[in-house]
Amino acid sequence: MKLQDIISGKTSLWIFGYGSLVWKPDFKYKRSKVGFIQGYKRRFWHGDNFHRGNDELPGRVVTLIEDDDASTWGVAFEVSGSQVEESLKYLNVRETVCGGYATKMVDFFPEEAGQPPVQALVYIATSDNPLYLGPASPEEIGTQIALCRGKTGHNLEYLLQLAEFMRSSCPHVEDHHLFSIEAAALTVVSYLLAVQ
Repeated sequence: MKLQDIISGKTSLWIFGYGSLVWKPDFKYKRSKVGFIQGYKRRFWHGDNFHRGNDELPGRVVTLIEDDDASTWGVAFEVSGSQVEESLKYLNVRETVCGGYATKMVDFFPEEAGQPPVQALVYIATSDNPLYLGPASPEEIGTQIALCRGKTGHNLEYLLQLAEFMRSSCPHVEDHHLFSIEAAALTVVSYLLAVQ
């Protein structure tokens, strides 16, 4: 389904963020909620040669991989009125500058007790684009992240901000993939600082 068909006639829309959006949405919104979506796992399997890397050393950012048994925690932002068009215009540039993103509507489950799920728009980097890097060991991914930077900043900042969000906003969730890559990247940084 095309994005225009999804949002046609909507005066309000929820947008789910699971990567840099959780700490840096950079668009106006009415309110936000921490929560999760089901059927997807977050993985550092997508390359980034613009925001967090370059053509020679692409960084790694997260995407979602379908997995019936998994859930991914993040933040949903409600945009309304003129914010709908403004936020989507901004996100279409931010998310698609790396190419190969698909949009889907998913059920978002707020963390707050008694809150019903809402339909939320999510951007997912697909495996058929040239920057898709696929799986690698935490050590390989951590090393790549520790060494890369792009126009938006160092790839390590992206990783550390995401890990900090999970610790502070979702302390009950154990994101092994994320935390093992964080540990590997910090080991590389410690080594580089020691040999300087």
